[in-house]
Amino acid sequence: MGGGLTSYINSDYVSALNKLNGAGARKKIVAYVESYNDIFFWSNLLRPLENEKFYFEVMLPSNESLGKGKKIAIGNQLGDRLGGCMIACVDADYDYLIEGSTPTSVEVCSNKYIFHTYVYAIENFQCYAPSLHGVCVMATLNDHRIFDFESFLTAYSRIIWPLFVWNVWAYRYGQYKKFSLLDFFNIVGLNDVNLYHPEAKLNALQHRVNAKISRLYKEFPEGKKTYKPLRDELLQKGLTPETTYLYMRGHDLQDGIVTPLMTAVCERLRREREREIRNNAVHRTQFQNELSGYQHSTAAVEEMMRKQTGYTAAPQYQQIIANIKDFLAAEGLLELGESVK
Repeated sequence: MGGGLTSYINSDYVSALNKLNGAGARKKIVAYVESYNDIFFWSNLLRPLENEKFYFEVMLPSNESLGKGKKIAIGNQLGDRLGGCMIACVDADYDYLIEGSTPTSVEVCSNKYIFHTYVYAIENFQCYAPSLHGVCVMATLNDHRIFDFESFLTAYSRIIWPLFVWNVWAYRYGQYKKFSLLDFFNIVGLNDVNLYHPEAKLNALQHRVNAKISRLYKEFPEGKKTYKPLRDELLQKGLTPETTYLYMRGHDLQDGIVTPLMTAVCERLRREREREIRNNAVHRTQFQNELSGYQHSTAAVEEMMRKQTGYTAAPQYQQIIANIKDFLAAEGLLELGESVK
């Protein structure tokens, strides 16, 4: 086993560290996250809440191994003991939607030291529709709006909403092996969307969704009694048909729908900018220099999606902040209504 005190970071260790720093020192709150990619997201969310009483340190759940993931993060010795504090910040997955149906969902939704994303995962925030045009600008340095991401994802969400409820139903009632997340995505996935006529793909999607719903009612007749109460419960949790995309599996949304769509948009925007450079260049040397400078200034869509923070305006993101502020207030570390950075 690895030696040293740092191999055993827990609430007692943080407590001892806080005491060594003196009674007037800021309290250290360790926030466990699931993976490397989560550190940037949660650090950006937590850092503005700090004040002269406390600060956060975001880290992976284990200092002894490369183990990662939600189970390891929430399985740590969380809590506020002897002056030390350990919390976990994790993706909601379906645990928020099936609250109380599994041991993990009970833990995620009821443990005051665990905070979750509300939306399925961080990737869903990165696909927040109102922020996507800004990501295109970051990637291409071209502010021309050639595609309405918000209208498209709103229409897409409305179409998949009733089937999404069925998918949550399958996980709530233990039928996920017959209608899994992958099964759901195999129906709602899109490819090669025509940027100027996306309605063709949406119409085809509507037919697939309707056909699957008909089959589900036949396969699970008990759903006739339990489907509507679950749908109403999801609506009460803040889901809406227009924002369904935020609650489907994040990697499916990002890798299978949004990134390909944005890649196509950004490719057109780059070509548009390059044509503009070509048309305005006085001579070939100027053209080559300008084109080279432009190409070196652009970036990959995937990279810009990870770096963007336009999703901070999302109501679900603001709800996470509100929950953490309530926790800090209960711990005597923050006055409710106190301004943050």
